Amino acid sequence: MKTNTKKLSGKVAVVTGASKGIGASIAKHLAAEGASVVVNYASSKAGADKVVAEVTGNGGKAVAVQADVSKKADIERLFAETKKTFGALDILVNNAGVYEFLPLEKVTEEHFHRQFNLNVLGLILATQEAVKQFNSEGGSVINISSVASTSAPASGSVYSGTKAAVDAVTKSLAKELGPRKIRVNALNPGMVETEGVRSAGIAESDFRKQVEAQTPLGRIGQPQDIAPAAVFLASSDSAWITGETLLVAGGLR
Repeated sequence: MKTNTKKLSGKVAVVTGASKGIGASIAKHLAAEGASVVVNYASSKAGADKVVAEVTGNGGKAVAVQADVSKKADIERLFAETKKTFGALDILVNNAGVYEFLPLEKVTEEHFHRQFNLNVLGLILATQEAVKQFNSEGGSVINISSVASTSAPASGSVYSGTKAAVDAVTKSLAKELGPRKIRVNALNPGMVETEGVRSAGIAESDFRKQVEAQTPLGRIGQPQDIAPAAVFLASSDSAWITGETLLVAGGLR
C-alpha cells in the first residue's frame, strides 16, 4: 500500500545555481518531496524568486539566497543564512557551474580560472561548509558533473577538465566522508535544453543535431529529466550508494 509520506520530509537542502535550468528543476523536485530548499543564485534574483514562488505556491518551503559560489566569503554567508533560516542542513546540490567551449589557441588564463574557480574550487569550498553543518545522521552531497567529463568534446579541454575533476573529487570525498555517514555522488547529464544552452545558440545548432544522432534515446534532455535522479541521490533510497557518477544522458557516452 502506498503511503503519502514524502521522501525528504523534514530535510533541508541547499541547491547552488538554482535560479534556472537544471538547478531550478532540482530545487522544485526536492521541495515537492518535502525538503525545505535554499535556492541559491549569483545574479538572477528574478529567476530565484520565481522558483521560490512556485515552491511556496505548491505548499513547499523555500528561500532565495544570493551568493557567488566561486568566492569563499559568499559561500560562508550562504551557509550562515541557511542555518539562520532552517536551523539544519541535510542535502547539498553543487549545481552552480559555467561552461565555455574554445579551441586551444583561444584558451586564456581567464577562461581557465573562470571555469575552475566555480566548477571545482567553489564546489569543494561549498562542500567544506556544508559538512560543518551536517549532523550525526550524515548527509548527501550531489555534484552536477557532465557527460563531457568522459566524452571530452573538441574545444572543451578546460570545461571537460573541470568536470573530470568533479568526478575525481566526488570519488575522493566519498571515501573521506563515508565514516561520517556523508554520501557524495555525481550526476553527469548529457546536453540539456536550458536557458544557458539556448542563449549560447547551442539549442538550434548542428552540434545539437550531432548529439541527438549519437544519443540512443534520440533527443537532448530537459531539466526535469535530471531532477528525479537528484531526488533519488538525496533520499534514503540511495542509502547504500556513494562515490558514484551516474550518467543521465539518454544513453550518450
